[in-house]
Amino acid sequence: MHALDVLGDPVRRRLLELLADGEQPAGALAAAIGDEFGISQPAVSMHLRVLREAGFTTVRPEGARRLYALDPEPLAEVDRWLEGFRRFWEQRLDALDTELARGRREG
Repeated sequence: MHALDVLGDPVRRRLLELLADGEQPAGALAAAIGDEFGISQPAVSMHLRVLREAGFTTVRPEGARRLYALDPEPLAEVDRWLEGFRRFWEQRLDALDTELARGRREG
């Protein structure tokens, strides 16, 4: 599965956001996502499996628990792919910065 296909799903994006804060047990992730999106634990497990198989997360057993962590390498690959498109929004942000600076000088 291509990285953008993985990131195209809001549940998987949210899981990555939660994991950006650090390693978390699958049960805590399932509870948070279940509450937020109204989906079952098996559905959350399916999304975690997709993330793991695509390389976005790692999992390690700790007793009966499974601890998930973010693997940043696939995100770095997405960032490198986006590099070719940054010019489309960076020019606009540069122009906005110029206008804001002009407004501060005039104000």
